[in-house]
Amino acid sequence: MIRDGTLLEPDSHPAMGPFESALVHDGIPVTSFALEDVHAEYERLRSAGVVFHQPSVAMGPVTTAVLDDTCGNLIQLAQKG
Repeated sequence: MIRDGTLLEPDSHPAMGPFESALVHDGIPVTSFALEDVHAEYERLRSAGVVFHQPSVAMGPVTTAVLDDTCGNLIQLAQKG
């Protein structure tokens, strides 16, 4: 798919629209980025106006947060340890 001039993945297949919608509806991130401090980045991005679907939450050995990338995708931020 091309959004704002950036190629994310091909979206010409008719299944892509429903697939992408289902991922967002079910809260499934399309990708994940590893960070050193998810909570600090969550606070920085939130104060800059980024919309989060999940705040930073510790889940055992992993801390995650999920944001809306404004292009119809959910992006996970993750920290191990």
